[in-house]
Amino acid sequence: MLQIRRLPETLVNRIAAGEVVERPSSALKELVENAIDAGAGRIAVKLVEGGLASLEVTDDGCGMTADEIALALERHATSKLPDEAIEQVSTLGFRGEALPSIASVSRFTIESRPQHAEQGWRRAVDHGEVVSEGPAALPPGTRVRVENLFGRVPARRKFLRTPRSEYAAALDVVRRLAMARPDIAITLDHGDRRILGLQAGEGLEARVAQVVARELKDNGVSIDLDRGTMRLTGIAGLPTYNRGVADHQYLFVNGRPVKDRLLTGAVRGAYRDMLARDRHAVLALFLNLPPEDVDVNVHPAKTEVRFRDAAAVRRFIVSGLRQALATGDRRSAQTPDAAAMGRWQAEPTSEEPAAALRSIFSGRDWSAPSSRVAEPSRAWRTDEGGVAAEPQGRAEEAAEPEPQNYPLGIARGQVANTYIVAETKDGLILVDQHAAHERLVLERLRAAGAEDAVARSQALLIPEVVELDETSCDRLEEAADKLAEHGLALERFGSAAMLVRSLPHAIARTDPAKLLRDIDDDLAQNGEALLLGEKLDLVLATMACHGSVRAGRVLRVDEMNALLREMERTPRSGQCNHGRPTWVKLALGDVEKLFGRH
Repeated sequence: MLQIRRLPETLVNRIAAGEVVERPSSALKELVENAIDAGAGRIAVKLVEGGLASLEVTDDGCGMTADEIALALERHATSKLPDEAIEQVSTLGFRGEALPSIASVSRFTIESRPQHAEQGWRRAVDHGEVVSEGPAALPPGTRVRVENLFGRVPARRKFLRTPRSEYAAALDVVRRLAMARPDIAITLDHGDRRILGLQAGEGLEARVAQVVARELKDNGVSIDLDRGTMRLTGIAGLPTYNRGVADHQYLFVNGRPVKDRLLTGAVRGAYRDMLARDRHAVLALFLNLPPEDVDVNVHPAKTEVRFRDAAAVRRFIVSGLRQALATGDRRSAQTPDAAAMGRWQAEPTSEEPAAALRSIFSGRDWSAPSSRVAEPSRAWRTDEGGVAAEPQGRAEEAAEPEPQNYPLGIARGQVANTYIVAETKDGLILVDQHAAHERLVLERLRAAGAEDAVARSQALLIPEVVELDETSCDRLEEAADKLAEHGLALERFGSAAMLVRSLPHAIARTDPAKLLRDIDDDLAQNGEALLLGEKLDLVLATMACHGSVRAGRVLRVDEMNALLREMERTPRSGQCNHGRPTWVKLALGDVEKLFGRH
């Protein structure tokens, strides 16, 4: 039997690093949190190759002496727990594991100078071994540089992602910490480019809007609520301002960025009956409560928390959000601006088919007159007793197709300019025109080959510039070749914008900016987890949604019938791209029961 032995300190640190440091963004999070805890008023972050080559954090905090630097690089040595009351911790860090863990798996250099010292001190550690130390010239504060992360741990190094992916994760870390502390000036440089330049003293709403999205300030409601010892602040986007993924939901507990299922579920519950199930709110919520009511010592990464009274926290968040959104709902529903109302108006009816349906009607003679359901096509006569009899114009009626000839029947009208009413030989069919046509467009895009992409695309007279986050542009640029095969031609336009040169012919009238944002949401949520074919299915589904006839669009009878016939020929036409049914049937026997005939 093997003998029990005490592990070497360097190996213990490396084991601990597996929990604390997963990738460059993990190390960056620990270093920025240390700078915040040190009372910094300015924090500068510099990345090279997304942090894979190097990352550096400089602050103007309290600084450390040479002895304190040496002690800080030992495990479980910290200044953030003056006593043993860990339940009273009020700082972001407290475990004393981060610095020795990072130093054990990288080339680690720390330089620090206390506020009133004449000079600073420098110590360099290479994967757990001290290689040099001595005086250093720097302003009061601390500078930490991490290079060649996992350079001597190839089993971990090979699991790191591309520089772009690591940069996106690091940017998200800086954004979250910057939102929590608007009183600190924070800059982020990637290579030789300035990515973020946030000034100190900004209000919470201004900082959140600047970091998350500029539109949030005009499309959100402020939150500032108290209940007992709990306080909830932040900004929540209106239900009409949403995203396809939940990556724009930022949650904080006592100033600490967290990813907690309880809080995420509370947000979902608050928006439950205001958002479609495939859309997600945009918000930043800051929950503050006494330290003893929340346990932050759940995981070394400190992103998970446990609440003493989880049910009360959930109720507070749900009721607080719904109370704040009530004002937003009234503002959106009762006093919308003219531009928003204009987008909801039904399109005018013309004698030509809708652009999105034109391919279905190709080759048809549109010069012949067509009747509308809303307009009586022939006069009714009455018998001598004044009772309505059969309509005149039997020759016209004979020309109409019989319902029993088609599985989805013949269109008889339109309800609320959204649902098509069709008659079959044994009942009634209700069709959601947008959901149905969304499926048709998707199947048409899938069936089309890449060889005729140019023929299936429509060039824009003036290419449109769409401003996006840099990481969003990176994702779209990587997918540009495959998108071009389906008629969507994109080009990079600077670091934070994409140029749209052409759109797929089936969706030529869509809004390019909204289309690109939704495609980016799909790629962000599923891009790295799915195979290429599945990625394209998600993108094509987004394109199909944008290219479908909308609810509120008035359709002619022949347009409705053409849509029904196309549904009968299209696979999977019974459900839309989001899993909702495209049509429902009410059997004739059920109709007769409604009137007491059975």
